Amino acid sequence: MNKYFATASFLALFASSTISQNVVDEIVWVVGDEAILLSEVEEQRIKAQYDGMAPISDPYCYIPEQLALQKLYLDQALIDSISADDKQVQQQVEQRISYIEEQMGSVSRMETYFGKKKDEIRAELSDMVRNQLITQQVQRKIVGDIKPTPAEVRRFFNQLPSDSLPEIPEQIEIQIISVQPKVRQAAIDAVKNRLHEFQERIEKGESSFSTLASLYSEDLGSARQGGELGYMGKGQLVPEFAEVAFALKDPKRVSRIVKSDFGYHIIQLIDKKDEKVNTRHILLKPIISLADRDSAKKSVDSLANVIRKGTITFEQAVLAYSTDKQTNNCQGILTNPRTGDTKFQAKEMMPEIANIVSTMNIGEISRTFAMKNNNGDESYTIVKLKNRIPAHKANMTEDYQLIKNMYVAKKTEEKISNWIVEKQKSVYVLINDKWKNCTFQYPGWIKDTNNTK
Repeated sequence: MNKYFATASFLALFASSTISQNVVDEIVWVVGDEAILLSEVEEQRIKAQYDGMAPISDPYCYIPEQLALQKLYLDQALIDSISADDKQVQQQVEQRISYIEEQMGSVSRMETYFGKKKDEIRAELSDMVRNQLITQQVQRKIVGDIKPTPAEVRRFFNQLPSDSLPEIPEQIEIQIISVQPKVRQAAIDAVKNRLHEFQERIEKGESSFSTLASLYSEDLGSARQGGELGYMGKGQLVPEFAEVAFALKDPKRVSRIVKSDFGYHIIQLIDKKDEKVNTRHILLKPIISLADRDSAKKSVDSLANVIRKGTITFEQAVLAYSTDKQTNNCQGILTNPRTGDTKFQAKEMMPEIANIVSTMNIGEISRTFAMKNNNGDESYTIVKLKNRIPAHKANMTEDYQLIKNMYVAKKTEEKISNWIVEKQKSVYVLINDKWKNCTFQYPGWIKDTNNTK
């Protein structure tokens, strides 16, 4: 149910934090009113090792400077009265805690691993997330709204040395038609009857909700937690689920059956806090028979043949038959979630599609194949290869968006760099003598007086 997936770096952060508690602390830098502690440097150094980053040549030079840069942004935020939205901070914190709990398997395992109570982890995460959000706001204000014109992008491209232009691997553009097998009413009724049975057993005290969720829920992530989802805001839950979950008032009662794109649920309230709700749920999905799967495949096979004969265009077939919500209103064209455009490298595609299109010609319609969507539901799919762009050096005709992004990145870097150089002149900086012998990215940290306002 959670639509956000955090990275494993949060596990590394807390692991490093636990280790750094054994460090004898001292102040190594001061930037404005903010101190940088040896323990902070050690946390980041250990975190980099956990994350598998390339070794830093001198972490005791590089890391304090990176922390000092964040202090510059936070100092500017105070001047500009920039703050983080409490709701957004809380939302991200709960999402990340839920992720950590899922990785660990339980709250108790999480607390044992980090040597901290859940509330302590939440407090540390809150500070980190708040600073990240504030820093992002300050950076956006510094950069402003960079909107280059095509003429500016072209001038930038013309000034680039040819050997600095990136090599673009082969890219393809595709259209898809996906059809899910029919779900028969009998299968839906069977699921509803099972959930009604669970409701009765729970409300009669014959079984606990968490036990039934652990045994039978098809949401395997939450089933390991007895169906518990953790604190969620409305925006983190699918609308149908959120509407019922936020209306619950009695933790002893079980909700009505709720239908969503994931299947059918029953929900139990655990707790409400501010604008978040913590619930348990049991998810069941109707069983689709082999006959209905075979029928769906045959219908897609027939549709592909009709398209190949020219009786109907691929685009018309998308509108009339495709059940894929993400593509059926855009002629079936698949969008690359990483770049936001319609071009894919082979490694960016789902393996099922990449294997199918690897030998296809432009305009060709694939054979029918099975594919699972983000909800885990199987559908039968055909693909049309819309375009194949051979590997090439980046150019304005085929890679305008890439060149534009390069230009925006360059202008952003220049603005940020110029701001840092100017900001260093007006902020108090004190560096422990043992930490000065460094080649910094921004040399302005060390001033003649080392005590400049």
